[in-house]
Amino acid sequence: MLKVLVTGAAGFIGMHVSQILLARGDQVVGLDNLNDYYDPQLKHDRLARLTPHPGFKFVKLDIADRPGMEALFAAEKFDRVIHLAAQAGVRYSIQNPHAYIESNIQGYMNVLEGCRHNKVGHLVYASSSSVYGGNTLMPFSEHHSVDHPVSLYAATKKANELMAHTYSHLYGLPTTGLRFFTVYGPWGRPDMALFLFTKAIIEGKPINVFNHGQMVRDFTYVDDIAEGVIRVLDRVASADPAYDPAVADPARSNVPYRVFNIGNHDPITLMEFIEAIEQAVGKEAIKNFMPLQDGDVPATHADVAELGEWTGFKPAMPVPEGVKRFVAWYRDYFKV
Repeated sequence: MLKVLVTGAAGFIGMHVSQILLARGDQVVGLDNLNDYYDPQLKHDRLARLTPHPGFKFVKLDIADRPGMEALFAAEKFDRVIHLAAQAGVRYSIQNPHAYIESNIQGYMNVLEGCRHNKVGHLVYASSSSVYGGNTLMPFSEHHSVDHPVSLYAATKKANELMAHTYSHLYGLPTTGLRFFTVYGPWGRPDMALFLFTKAIIEGKPINVFNHGQMVRDFTYVDDIAEGVIRVLDRVASADPAYDPAVADPARSNVPYRVFNIGNHDPITLMEFIEAIEQAVGKEAIKNFMPLQDGDVPATHADVAELGEWTGFKPAMPVPEGVKRFVAWYRDYFKV
């Protein structure tokens, strides 16, 4: 049995990961600040699925609260940490840049320091496919350069990977970063396309289809993501004995540091995604075709070979079925 800190436990991915940990007998301390970036009621309802479990303890705390984080780590002595709390959203980072520095840099620093000073055995943290930025070589590989971010959100996630490597190098802290690719599914975030589109189509309102529908995304079902996170947690990062510092590889290191893509490895167009929603809802969308938004990238495609080799991870959920399950959840949750 492990004692695991899950930051962002009331979040979309955090809830699903916590459920798996609890089901297998681990002890989970779930941390969240329950902020109002989107409707906090959804966060409270996710939390209500975890709090009845005897192995779960909730702590309301902001990761940017340095004294609070120091006290939590000192008191609980975690075996492992899954760090999912962050200020999310690409476009919101253009409007509110300071929120990203406070949460994704300062808050992340508090997590690293907590792990360092309290002998945490493995830190698994959320990175993002956004780090690939201006890269157009598909599929995205961990061996590619990620030096050209196109949003501040992406830049903070790249910074997280660099900070993790520093702590793996200086203090021997095992760290594994996971670059999530467009996660969707039941209990998802209201600011994500699937939620927005489903709501609008059901209500007979138009949807904004950016880049004139020419977007391509590697949509990944949340259950696949959660399973991948747990598999990574259980295989502690280690130094690559074959690493050659004279031929630097962004995916490898001679310290206990790893970074992986975690995606569906089966990208589809935005129009195909919308068609799946229309079929699940039973109604055609009213579409407003619009240009590409600032900070967005036209396409994502995850090469997940490295993660498969490391943990046996293999995504299982086809998009039409995953969308169908989300729409069923949405109708039940909102009683529509």
